[in-house]
Amino acid sequence: MVTDVFIKRPILATVCSILITLAGAIAIPTLPIGRYPELAPPTVNVGAFYTGANAQAVESAVTTPLETVINGVEGMTYVTSASTNSGVSSITVTFEIGRDPDLAAVDVQNRVNSALGRMPLEVRTNGITVTKGTAGFLGAIGFYSENNRYDSLFISNYLDRYVRDALKRVPGVSNIIIFGERRFAMRLWLDPNRLAGRGLTAGARCASRTCRSQPARLVHSPPRRISCIS
Repeated sequence: MVTDVFIKRPILATVCSILITLAGAIAIPTLPIGRYPELAPPTVNVGAFYTGANAQAVESAVTTPLETVINGVEGMTYVTSASTNSGVSSITVTFEIGRDPDLAAVDVQNRVNSALGRMPLEVRTNGITVTKGTAGFLGAIGFYSENNRYDSLFISNYLDRYVRDALKRVPGVSNIIIFGERRFAMRLWLDPNRLAGRGLTAGARCASRTCRSQPARLVHSPPRRISCIS
């Protein structure tokens, strides 16, 4: 019997056990992986920006109409939304586990397109984004400047202009979030009387910038401050 050989020769049994263990350790990296288990449900994020509106106006004019058309999309389990005083509307649609994220994003995009006609002009001008999302973070990367050559404002602006888009193009990356994001801005002081002489108003939009100002009379009014964020 084979068992008798190993019982009578324990050294041989030990050597065979070691060889089997080494062979298994070597074979583990080469074993094919058939399938990863799906634990987190796929999500689709819908974002819109309503310039100059408060949270109540964003909720009634943007968030609620979008939720109405998105509700009932195939495979959806629930939807959450948020409206802020900065004019941002954010909707997160969560789908069943196993739902294809690409197909889910296409279905949501089709529902959003059907509601574009009811959106305010500012929202249609800025556009409504539909992106695939994830339930958690894959990783976090820290950026710093040696010898404190650049401050946090410069680093944040550099990441927004040159690093964010490059990382988004990496296969499998859904979104990039810059915590504590800050950008360079330009503050201008304009004279409403001189603007009126050129056929402009203090509430005019700057090209490729977002100008924030309050409506004011242009006749006999002091220079007003308008913040233009690039």
